[in-house]
Amino acid sequence: MLYFLSDVLHEYFGPFRLLGSHTVLIGIALLAGFFVTVWLLPKFYGLLPKDRGREFTVNPNAAIGKPTGAGVVFISFFVLLTFLVIIPSPFQTCVLLLTLASMLTGFLDDRSTKSWGEYLKGTLDLIIAVVACVALYFLYFKQNVQFWFPFTSNVYNIHPAVFFIVSIPLIWFSINTTNCSDGVDGLSGMLVLMALLSLGSIFYFVLGHVKVAEYLLVPNIQDGARWAVIIFSLAGVLIGYIWHNAHPSSVLMGDAGSRALGFFISILVLVSKNPFLILMSSSIMFINGGTGLLKVFMLRFFHIPLFKNIRFPLHDHMRKKNNWSVEQVLIRFLILQFICTLILFGIIFKIR
Repeated sequence: MLYFLSDVLHEYFGPFRLLGSHTVLIGIALLAGFFVTVWLLPKFYGLLPKDRGREFTVNPNAAIGKPTGAGVVFISFFVLLTFLVIIPSPFQTCVLLLTLASMLTGFLDDRSTKSWGEYLKGTLDLIIAVVACVALYFLYFKQNVQFWFPFTSNVYNIHPAVFFIVSIPLIWFSINTTNCSDGVDGLSGMLVLMALLSLGSIFYFVLGHVKVAEYLLVPNIQDGARWAVIIFSLAGVLIGYIWHNAHPSSVLMGDAGSRALGFFISILVLVSKNPFLILMSSSIMFINGGTGLLKVFMLRFFHIPLFKNIRFPLHDHMRKKNNWSVEQVLIRFLILQFICTLILFGIIFKIR
């Protein structure tokens, strides 16, 4: 909205033309998201459900009684903020609505007195992933899917069946690995924030910039700057949440936050037209939570025991077996993700 108001308001006061700058809008969205969330979130503590504790985790009683499901607040505000700053395209609107749907399914589980169970939540995640891929195929790719990959400067046409076979599991996996990483104060939020900042920078400075994209031999995304505004809007509200979630936390994002964040990251990766960017942005979350999902899957369906001496999520193993503190888990996982992001960014964008 502010972007289009600049055309009207700058006639009355020249500096309003700055509202037509995506850089200015990114700054407004980031700061507004942070300050409003910091102020707004505590006002909902009394209305949010209380955490029941997590079975089989280290110190399962530490979170009992804390307000949880905070994602319902900051994800809802993120969507509202996006519409206040820009007017999203039809596909971006669809993505925002599906992000709300992911948030809602998680929040309903957060507030339920009895957990919905893995199969029900997994099925709901699968439905959202399928709907999102249909929207991607028809609204974004216009039934002509093209991906670019590391180690080559070519752009490849992707068969629709291959697109759905790759994209649906990627979205589902991102939702659940992000959810599994939410167990240490600040960990999931900070890892997601690093992913958003890296992807937002790529959309704005690389994929959304004609000359930079041409220099790096990657496809230019015309609305890359618009995506960057949306991404930094979410980054702003997430920083506001982390302000209250810093150890010792006073509130938890719950499934309402983690599932919506995981969904949004996966959509950004597919919009970038390079699914390998998920490794650059979320490698530690995939290792932390994904290996646990693999362990459960192989044992439950094939009776093959994997990683028998390792607890999952991996952050629980480090706390239980290696006696890492909450602060050590957070800082060391962030360092590892930072290193992975730098290395994989260089590989994906420069070795072509």
